[in-house]
Amino acid sequence: PNTILACAKHYVAYGAPQAGRDYHTVNMSEGELRNVYLPPFKATVDAGIETFMSAFNELNGVPTSGNKFTLRDILREEWGFKGFVVSDYTSINEMVPHGYAKDEKDAARIGMNAGVDMDMMGGVYKNYLKELVEEGKVSEDYINEACRRILLAKFKLGLFDDPYRYIDEKREATTKYKPEFLTKAREIAAASSVLLQNKNQTLPLSKGTKKIAFIGPLVKDEYDILGNWAAKGDRKGQAVSVFEGVSEYLKANQIMYAKGCDILKDDTSGFDEAIAISKQADVIVLVMGEGHHMSGEAASRTNLKIPGIQPKLIKEIREANPTKKIILVLMNGRPLNLSDEVNLVDAILEAWFPGTMGGAGIADVLFGVYNPSGKLTVTFPRNVGQVPIYYNMKNTGRPIPEANPGEDYKSNYIDSPNSPLFSFGHGLSYTTFKYSDFKLSSETLTRNGSIQASITVTNSGTKDGHEVVQLYIHDKVGSVTRPVKELKGFEKIFLKKGESKTVSFSISVEDLKFYNNEMVYDVEPGEFEIAIVPSSEFKFKHHFNLID
Repeated sequence: PNTILACAKHYVAYGAPQAGRDYHTVNMSEGELRNVYLPPFKATVDAGIETFMSAFNELNGVPTSGNKFTLRDILREEWGFKGFVVSDYTSINEMVPHGYAKDEKDAARIGMNAGVDMDMMGGVYKNYLKELVEEGKVSEDYINEACRRILLAKFKLGLFDDPYRYIDEKREATTKYKPEFLTKAREIAAASSVLLQNKNQTLPLSKGTKKIAFIGPLVKDEYDILGNWAAKGDRKGQAVSVFEGVSEYLKANQIMYAKGCDILKDDTSGFDEAIAISKQADVIVLVMGEGHHMSGEAASRTNLKIPGIQPKLIKEIREANPTKKIILVLMNGRPLNLSDEVNLVDAILEAWFPGTMGGAGIADVLFGVYNPSGKLTVTFPRNVGQVPIYYNMKNTGRPIPEANPGEDYKSNYIDSPNSPLFSFGHGLSYTTFKYSDFKLSSETLTRNGSIQASITVTNSGTKDGHEVVQLYIHDKVGSVTRPVKELKGFEKIFLKKGESKTVSFSISVEDLKFYNNEMVYDVEPGEFEIAIVPSSEFKFKHHFNLID
């Protein structure tokens, strides 16, 4: 049988470093920590997670691999986590350069006492724990507890029955790249893509188009398409490129190709060929973005534009083809600044790093076999100066007035709108959806009760499709200022053209709780705004009241 233990990582606040630089310092209030960064980890504990991994960063002056407050007080005592905690790669040793431990022996003491059960690759537990116990600096009980947790995990994995159960070359040969797995990978690649822009129904493409030019460094790529942290062995011709994917839909004489440029190099010698074939084509598809090494660990960027000279090539292709339809397919691992590209191309498909069958999944979307349904789980800025930018911001004491957005002395930029380029929850479809008939079962919610919010969603377009229906709530007044909106639920539904469905959400006080300044997790009576919408870009129209 197959067994696996999930690991929640990296605990905690690893995604909030100063200047957006990996491994960097994190300083935040306990309220911010509890209301924003801890809830996803708490959800994994509630779901039965078996392992946690501590992070590299320091949190409020204490490295997270030596942070008793987060590892023992919250994770163990408050949440009741019973599994084991493993350090990230040598993160216990790294408390020395952090300036938190005087040497590796001291780091071993801090890590074990803080609650890290397993030292990943650092060697400090192996080298120093026995000595530290003999000196009375580490409790033997802590070591026994850590060993017990790790051995229990191995027992659950069946490793005591057969420690080599997962080292089976015959099993690998019959399991890896099975047709049904590849089919699922193709579906996932298509379903996870997000249609950011589609002017004048540029997409889907027609298989009857005479000539389509595919241009860019990622058209024939079988390496970067896998993204970061893919198995090295899988980077050897196993992935389906975009070129291979579209070749399923087009004849050879319909496809024109030019690389144009590399992802990062500044060599423009391929521009002439790319521009030449763009002029001969009826439609142009650009496949561009980041290399796999540009996202993930130790891959921080200060510039969020499409890297290298790719933006220059996009501009020159548009200048050479002022009226021709241009589609931009992106592969990347972060939100990019596309403020120029939205004006240069007609359609933008965000494919992320789509994996082994990525090229086939992208082709399915481009040619309309799969109707795009992905929604953004991040926010795309207009400019890097807006970062960090997120949908659930606070209002400030001087919000921009709707009636006069240019009013002086308000919390706005003088050179850009406050709003993002593409909002959290945004994602287009080849069909259209109409939201109507919003209903609340009651405008009053009690502490022990619940209310139902519902809306009717109709596929008002010409194609069958999926829609992600999103529930947002705003706590208007609190003892701690609350975000202007918070996603509290979502449901993905499938509707045939012309079909309608009613989507309902149940709301209780558990959906409204937060940590106040006394770090008490509770709800406060008052007025709440509510909306069921297709993205986070909306204005509230409905409300309910919570009473004691």
